[in-house]
Amino acid sequence: MTKLPIAKMACILFVFFAAAMTEATAQTYTDLYDMGATSADPNDPVWSGVIAQGRDGNMYSTTPQYWTGGGGDVFKITPAGKVTVLYNFAGTAPQHHGGLTLATDGKFYGTTPNGSGAHGYGTIFSITPEGSLTTLYSFTNGADGSDPTAPPIEGEDGNFYGTTAAGGESVTDGQYGSVYKITPSGVFTTLHTFAYTDGANPLAPLLQAADGSFYGTTWSGGTSGAGTIFRITASGAFRVMFNFSPAVPGNPFGALIQDRAGIFYGTTSGGNADGNDYGGIVFKFVPGELTVLHNFAGGNAGGDTVGLVQATDGNFYGVNCVPGFIFIINPTGGNFSSFGIGGSLQDTLFQHTNGLLYGTSAVGGAYDAGLFYSFDVGLKPFVSFLPAARPVGGVVEILGQGFTGATGVSFNGTAATFTAESDTYLTATVPAGATTGSITVSEPGGTLTSNKIFRVKPQISGFSPTSGSVGTTVVITGNSFTGATEVTFHNGQKAIFTVDSDTQITATVPAGAITGVICVWTAGGNADNSSFTVTP
Repeated sequence: MTKLPIAKMACILFVFFAAAMTEATAQTYTDLYDMGATSADPNDPVWSGVIAQGRDGNMYSTTPQYWTGGGGDVFKITPAGKVTVLYNFAGTAPQHHGGLTLATDGKFYGTTPNGSGAHGYGTIFSITPEGSLTTLYSFTNGADGSDPTAPPIEGEDGNFYGTTAAGGESVTDGQYGSVYKITPSGVFTTLHTFAYTDGANPLAPLLQAADGSFYGTTWSGGTSGAGTIFRITASGAFRVMFNFSPAVPGNPFGALIQDRAGIFYGTTSGGNADGNDYGGIVFKFVPGELTVLHNFAGGNAGGDTVGLVQATDGNFYGVNCVPGFIFIINPTGGNFSSFGIGGSLQDTLFQHTNGLLYGTSAVGGAYDAGLFYSFDVGLKPFVSFLPAARPVGGVVEILGQGFTGATGVSFNGTAATFTAESDTYLTATVPAGATTGSITVSEPGGTLTSNKIFRVKPQISGFSPTSGSVGTTVVITGNSFTGATEVTFHNGQKAIFTVDSDTQITATVPAGAITGVICVWTAGGNADNSSFTVTP
């Protein structure tokens, strides 16, 4: 029998207004929209409730609509607070609480939980900004899993990756969830099924890290039953990276994030070492080592910690369901402060490119059915992009504002050709010579800088000779080789090499090398090419 954190939902049954623990300057809370005015209105937003910014500058998400008899909504909300319901799921069962992911095709992708789909075990769907919904896959509660609670994310390969909270390989011995891959056309592949000892009941969206692998968390399971951090590749190679325990409070249901230095951060909702059921931690994670940055004591000090966003000031912002406050903490765990707004805050905050933070509460508002709010801490507008990485010649989508009349786009200082599709959306082509770094957009109102680092992926076009013995000098051609950190041969043997230019590397076949691909590693990723033959 699947055991999910239903008890955590108890926090939506009340509203408690807490005083701020430590006041800071320049923060303004605004109730933008009170949900639940009609039976079709979005209401009662709960985890994971991911908010996505569209190409039009508006925000898109979902609500389950638990208490008004509806099946849940997909809705759009402007930064000023005007709401439009795009799609209402039929039926009276809860239909959607995961939120949405914007993809490079301009559509949003999401999931519905148990009680929906052809088999009653949830679905994966896409929906256009105009509200045209397509069901891509219906779960069967077999090896594919069931009850997805978070939207899939788009990988760098253009496929989508996600998790289910239940189902899996053995329906009789335990239903602990799965990790899956699905193509935009709906071709589904199960990558991993959880066996409890390696984790159980993943609730949060996955994260594709800079190394190309996907990282996630499970709410329970593992060696102590308190959840795990795991890594999985696009081909399904799985590894448990960390087990939460009584000494390190667990039960995470917020997603991991990764900073520019490659360090992971996250939160857990679980009890503290003193046995308190409400609390959790904010943590920093480098594979092999987890550091607790802040431990919530539960009660009025905070409970059910939900996710993090690293804003453009470098600080992390998160929320606590109980008693309902937004907190700020820096990457070292210092300068912790919180701002009580009450309600039941269950969804991770989202920073819009206008600089403001946005979030939801499951209760409160004029109809006590939840609300959508903004939180202004004085941060300036910026640009975001997708996907996270592309090679030279690849097209990158950029979101922001004020693009009408834009005069330039650059990738870490290298000018690129671009097209302003609208005032809030433009496309640019990664230029030759570009290196991994920030994207900037120059416009009449000034220059906007991206909130994250864009990775320029290297490419190998060929090498000469194509065969040789140990000690042979090989000239590798391609692009984006500047700053290369490693050249490896098929079995991982590292070669001595010289970066001759951005388009050429000279390497020596190392001892122990075997026939197979040559791989070049850079800050932007790695590239390999057809087989090099190692001769006696």
